[in-house]
Amino acid sequence: MTDQTPPVTGAKPLRADARRNRARLLEVAEEVFTERGTGASTEEIARHANVGIATVFRHFPTKEALLEAVLVRRLERLAEEGLRLAAEIGPTGALFAFFDLVVDQSPVKNAFAAALAGAGVDVRAATSEAGRAMGEVLTELLDGAQRAGVVRRDLEVPELTAILVGTCRMMEHLDGHPEAAKRARAVVRDGLKACP
Repeated sequence: MTDQTPPVTGAKPLRADARRNRARLLEVAEEVFTERGTGASTEEIARHANVGIATVFRHFPTKEALLEAVLVRRLERLAEEGLRLAAEIGPTGALFAFFDLVVDQSPVKNAFAAALAGAGVDVRAATSEAGRAMGEVLTELLDGAQRAGVVRRDLEVPELTAILVGTCRMMEHLDGHPEAAKRARAVVRDGLKACP
């Protein structure tokens, strides 16, 4: 779901002003949820966006729908950033730069996912389209890094995804221990590299 996609399947496309309002709400909601946690209220988000609460609920009928849209938007932006890295950095560094970006953003993403799961939302289903885009980006970055000879050839996307998820959890576990986190991340990165 992008900012220009209607919030409900089969709904009419949004007018330009409604698209702007929706995009603004997503931007503000992401800022508020990131700064204040997922317990922040929709009223607070409406206040920060300078809109009425009815505008929030017109686009997002529940707080969970808003949180889900924010999470999907974050994943979509990560996928876009992966493509940008591939174009700008090239195959020798893009995969590692993307890996670091995902790991660095994981605490907020995981908090959003946990709040949604706690509310009974099937997070995997809700983020399936964005998850596919992330998988495509990982495939492209891994293929490029392997062709460039910087990443081991026996690694495939399922293992890379599992390593990425595990590294994100590891970094959460090492929160407050920056030197240990730096060493652990280096160990993971070294394990991905092609043997000389």
